[in-house]
Amino acid sequence: MAGPQPKFSNDPGSTSHPSSGPPPKQFLSLDGVPILIHSLRAFASVQRVTAIYVAVRKTEMERVQAQVAEYGFSGRVHVVEGGDTRQESVLHALNAVPAIPDDVVLVHDAVRPLIDAATIDRTIDAVVEHGAAIVGLPAIDTIKQVERTAHGAIITSTIPREFIVQAQTPQGFRFELLQKAMTDAMAEGFLGTDEASVIERAGVRVAVVHGSQVNLKITQPGDLELAEFYLHQRGR
Repeated sequence: MAGPQPKFSNDPGSTSHPSSGPPPKQFLSLDGVPILIHSLRAFASVQRVTAIYVAVRKTEMERVQAQVAEYGFSGRVHVVEGGDTRQESVLHALNAVPAIPDDVVLVHDAVRPLIDAATIDRTIDAVVEHGAAIVGLPAIDTIKQVERTAHGAIITSTIPREFIVQAQTPQGFRFELLQKAMTDAMAEGFLGTDEASVIERAGVRVAVVHGSQVNLKITQPGDLELAEFYLHQRGR
Protein backbone atom coordinates (compact mmCIF):
# COMPACT_ATOMS: atom_id res chain seq x y z
CA MET A 1 0.00 0.00 0.00
CA ALA A 2 1.05 3.61 -0.36
CA GLY A 3 2.18 5.45 2.72
CA PRO A 4 3.40 4.21 6.10
CA GLN A 5 3.25 0.52 6.99
CA PRO A 6 1.87 0.09 10.51
CA LYS A 7 3.56 -2.26 12.94
CA PHE A 8 1.97 -3.46 16.15
CA SER A 9 3.79 -3.92 19.44
CA ASN A 10 1.76 -5.90 21.96
CA ASP A 11 2.88 -4.84 25.38
CA PRO A 12 1.73 -7.28 28.06
CA GLY A 13 2.11 -4.66 30.78
CA SER A 14 3.99 -5.59 33.92
CA THR A 15 5.59 -8.97 33.37
CA SER A 16 7.09 -9.46 36.81
CA HIS A 17 5.31 -11.95 39.02
CA PRO A 18 6.34 -14.65 41.48
CA SER A 19 6.86 -18.05 39.87
CA SER A 20 4.41 -19.52 42.38
CA GLY A 21 1.77 -16.85 41.83
CA PRO A 22 -1.09 -16.66 39.35
CA PRO A 23 -0.33 -16.59 35.62
CA PRO A 24 -0.07 -13.21 33.89
CA LYS A 25 -3.52 -11.92 32.92
CA GLN A 26 -2.79 -12.11 29.18
CA PHE A 27 -2.73 -15.90 29.50
CA LEU A 28 -6.13 -16.17 31.19
CA SER A 29 -8.93 -17.68 29.13
CA LEU A 30 -11.63 -15.47 27.63
CA ASP A 31 -14.42 -17.55 26.08
CA GLY A 32 -12.01 -20.49 25.82
CA VAL A 33 -9.19 -18.54 24.14
CA PRO A 34 -6.19 -16.82 25.79
CA ILE A 35 -6.68 -13.07 26.21
CA LEU A 36 -3.46 -12.44 24.28
CA ILE A 37 -4.83 -14.31 21.26
CA HIS A 38 -7.95 -12.14 21.16
CA SER A 39 -5.69 -9.07 21.01
CA LEU A 40 -3.56 -10.59 18.26
CA ARG A 41 -6.63 -11.50 16.22
CA ALA A 42 -7.89 -7.93 16.36
CA PHE A 43 -4.70 -6.48 14.89
CA ALA A 44 -4.18 -9.34 12.44
CA SER A 45 -7.62 -8.56 11.00
CA VAL A 46 -6.45 -5.09 9.93
CA GLN A 47 -4.88 -5.29 6.49
CA ARG A 48 -2.64 -2.27 7.07
CA VAL A 49 -0.93 -3.93 10.05
CA THR A 50 1.99 -5.67 8.38
CA ALA A 51 3.82 -7.13 11.40
CA ILE A 52 3.13 -7.79 15.07
CA TYR A 53 5.74 -7.89 17.85
CA VAL A 54 4.94 -9.30 21.29
CA ALA A 55 7.32 -8.38 24.13
CA VAL A 56 7.23 -10.82 27.05
CA ARG A 57 9.50 -11.81 29.91
CA LYS A 58 12.16 -14.33 28.95
CA THR A 59 10.59 -17.17 30.92
CA GLU A 60 7.29 -16.75 29.03
CA MET A 61 8.70 -16.61 25.49
CA GLU A 62 8.38 -20.32 24.83
CA ARG A 63 4.75 -20.35 25.94
CA VAL A 64 3.87 -17.36 23.76
CA GLN A 65 5.67 -18.83 20.76
CA ALA A 66 3.68 -22.05 21.21
CA GLN A 67 0.40 -20.11 21.33
CA VAL A 68 1.38 -18.08 18.27
CA ALA A 69 1.96 -21.31 16.37
CA GLU A 70 -1.16 -23.01 17.75
CA TYR A 71 -3.47 -20.21 16.62
CA GLY A 72 -1.90 -19.79 13.19
CA PHE A 73 0.08 -16.56 13.60
CA SER A 74 3.51 -17.96 12.71
CA GLY A 75 5.33 -15.71 10.26
CA ARG A 76 3.32 -12.59 11.10
CA VAL A 77 3.86 -12.43 14.87
CA HIS A 78 7.36 -12.01 16.31
CA VAL A 79 8.02 -12.75 19.98
CA VAL A 80 10.77 -10.65 21.59
CA GLU A 81 12.17 -10.51 25.09
CA GLY A 82 10.72 -7.67 27.13
CA GLY A 83 12.21 -5.67 29.98
CA ASP A 84 11.52 -5.00 33.63
CA THR A 85 9.07 -2.19 32.82
CA ARG A 86 6.52 -1.43 30.14
CA GLN A 87 8.82 1.24 28.74
CA GLU A 88 11.76 -1.16 28.44
CA SER A 89 9.55 -3.79 26.82
CA VAL A 90 8.29 -1.34 24.21
CA LEU A 91 11.83 -0.17 23.45
CA HIS A 92 12.99 -3.78 23.03
CA ALA A 93 10.16 -4.37 20.57
CA LEU A 94 11.00 -1.16 18.70
CA ASN A 95 14.62 -2.22 18.39
CA ALA A 96 13.46 -5.48 16.79
CA VAL A 97 11.38 -3.68 14.16
CA PRO A 98 13.06 -2.80 10.82
CA ALA A 99 13.83 0.91 11.13
CA ILE A 100 11.75 2.83 8.58
CA PRO A 101 11.32 6.40 9.91
CA ASP A 102 7.84 7.07 8.49
CA ASP A 103 6.34 3.72 9.52
CA VAL A 104 3.45 3.82 11.95
CA VAL A 105 3.92 1.87 15.19
CA LEU A 106 0.98 0.99 17.42
CA VAL A 107 1.48 -0.07 21.04
CA HIS A 108 -1.34 -2.02 22.67
CA ASP A 109 -1.97 -3.57 26.07
CA ALA A 110 -2.30 -7.33 25.62
CA VAL A 111 -5.02 -7.31 28.28
CA ARG A 112 -7.34 -5.14 26.17
CA PRO A 113 -8.69 -8.03 24.09
CA LEU A 114 -11.82 -6.32 22.76
CA ILE A 115 -10.18 -3.61 20.66
CA ASP A 116 -11.95 -3.45 17.30
CA ALA A 117 -10.58 -3.10 13.79
CA ALA A 118 -12.37 0.20 13.13
CA THR A 119 -10.67 1.88 16.11
CA ILE A 120 -7.29 0.51 15.03
CA ASP A 121 -7.83 1.94 11.54
CA ARG A 122 -8.85 5.33 12.94
CA THR A 123 -5.72 5.38 15.10
CA ILE A 124 -3.51 4.68 12.10
CA ASP A 125 -5.22 7.48 10.17
CA ALA A 126 -4.67 9.89 13.08
CA VAL A 127 -0.97 9.01 13.29
CA VAL A 128 -0.57 9.56 9.56
CA GLU A 129 -2.15 13.01 9.97
CA HIS A 130 -0.65 14.12 13.29
CA GLY A 131 2.44 11.95 13.90
CA ALA A 132 1.15 10.75 17.29
CA ALA A 133 -2.27 9.62 18.53
CA ILE A 134 -3.86 7.58 21.28
CA VAL A 135 -7.27 6.08 21.88
CA GLY A 136 -9.03 7.89 24.71
CA LEU A 137 -12.40 7.76 26.43
CA PRO A 138 -14.06 11.04 27.52
CA ALA A 139 -14.48 11.27 31.27
CA ILE A 140 -18.00 10.67 32.57
CA ASP A 141 -17.51 11.19 36.28
CA THR A 142 -16.63 14.52 37.86
CA ILE A 143 -12.85 14.70 38.29
CA LYS A 144 -11.37 16.13 41.49
CA GLN A 145 -7.75 17.15 42.00
CA VAL A 146 -6.62 16.40 45.55
CA GLU A 147 -3.79 16.95 47.97
CA ARG A 148 -2.63 13.90 49.90
CA THR A 149 -2.31 14.49 53.63
CA ALA A 150 -1.67 12.33 56.69
CA HIS A 151 -5.42 12.41 57.33
CA GLY A 152 -6.48 11.50 53.79
CA ALA A 153 -7.12 13.29 50.52
CA ILE A 154 -8.32 16.90 50.44
CA ILE A 155 -9.92 18.33 47.29
CA THR A 156 -8.01 21.28 45.86
CA SER A 157 -9.98 21.82 42.63
CA THR A 158 -12.52 20.37 40.23
CA ILE A 159 -11.26 19.68 36.71
CA PRO A 160 -13.85 20.29 33.95
CA ARG A 161 -14.67 16.99 32.30
CA GLU A 162 -14.30 18.44 28.81
CA PHE A 163 -10.57 18.73 29.51
CA ILE A 164 -10.17 15.07 30.55
CA VAL A 165 -9.88 11.80 28.64
CA GLN A 166 -9.03 8.38 30.04
CA ALA A 167 -6.12 6.98 28.03
CA GLN A 168 -6.57 3.62 26.37
CA THR A 169 -4.60 1.74 23.74
CA PRO A 170 -3.57 1.40 21.01
CA GLN A 171 -1.24 4.37 21.13
CA GLY A 172 0.35 5.12 17.76
CA PHE A 173 3.38 7.08 16.58
CA ARG A 174 5.77 7.55 13.71
CA PHE A 175 8.52 4.99 14.24
CA GLU A 176 11.42 7.44 14.29
CA LEU A 177 9.60 9.78 16.68
CA LEU A 178 8.77 7.06 19.21
CA GLN A 179 12.15 5.36 19.11
CA LYS A 180 14.05 8.62 19.71
CA ALA A 181 11.72 9.74 22.50
CA MET A 182 11.90 6.34 24.22
CA THR A 183 15.69 6.11 23.87
CA ASP A 184 16.16 9.63 25.24
CA ALA A 185 13.79 8.94 28.14
CA MET A 186 15.65 5.78 29.13
CA ALA A 187 19.02 7.53 28.91
CA GLU A 188 17.77 10.37 31.13
CA GLY A 189 16.05 8.13 33.67
CA PHE A 190 12.51 9.22 32.85
CA LEU A 191 9.84 6.53 33.31
CA GLY A 192 6.54 7.43 31.68
CA THR A 193 3.15 6.03 32.60
CA ASP A 194 2.49 5.29 28.92
CA GLU A 195 4.04 5.96 25.52
CA ALA A 196 2.12 9.22 25.08
CA SER A 197 3.66 10.65 28.26
CA VAL A 198 7.12 10.00 26.80
CA ILE A 199 6.14 11.68 23.55
CA GLU A 200 4.59 14.62 25.40
CA ARG A 201 7.87 15.02 27.30
CA ALA A 202 9.60 15.41 23.93
CA GLY A 203 7.33 18.36 23.15
CA VAL A 204 5.15 16.58 20.59
CA ARG A 205 1.38 17.10 20.44
CA VAL A 206 -0.66 13.89 20.64
CA ALA A 207 -4.09 13.55 19.03
CA VAL A 208 -6.94 11.60 20.62
CA VAL A 209 -9.09 9.03 18.84
CA HIS A 210 -12.45 8.32 20.45
CA GLY A 211 -12.39 5.06 22.39
CA SER A 212 -15.03 2.80 23.92
CA GLN A 213 -15.96 1.31 27.27
CA VAL A 214 -15.83 -2.09 25.54
CA ASN A 215 -12.07 -1.63 25.07
CA LEU A 216 -11.55 -2.35 28.76
CA LYS A 217 -8.28 -3.38 30.38
CA ILE A 218 -8.61 -6.62 32.32
CA THR A 219 -6.95 -5.80 35.64
CA GLN A 220 -9.47 -6.28 38.45
CA PRO A 221 -11.85 -9.02 39.63
CA GLY A 222 -14.97 -8.91 37.51
CA ASP A 223 -13.26 -7.48 34.41
CA LEU A 224 -13.03 -10.92 32.80
CA GLU A 225 -16.76 -11.55 33.28
CA LEU A 226 -17.55 -8.13 31.83
CA ALA A 227 -15.28 -8.82 28.85
CA GLU A 228 -17.09 -12.11 28.22
CA PHE A 229 -20.42 -10.26 28.30
CA TYR A 230 -19.20 -7.72 25.74
CA LEU A 231 -17.72 -10.48 23.59
CA HIS A 232 -21.00 -12.40 23.50
CA GLN A 233 -22.93 -9.20 22.75
CA ARG A 234 -20.59 -8.53 19.83
CA GLY A 235 -21.17 -12.03 18.48
CA ARG A 236 -24.94 -11.59 18.24
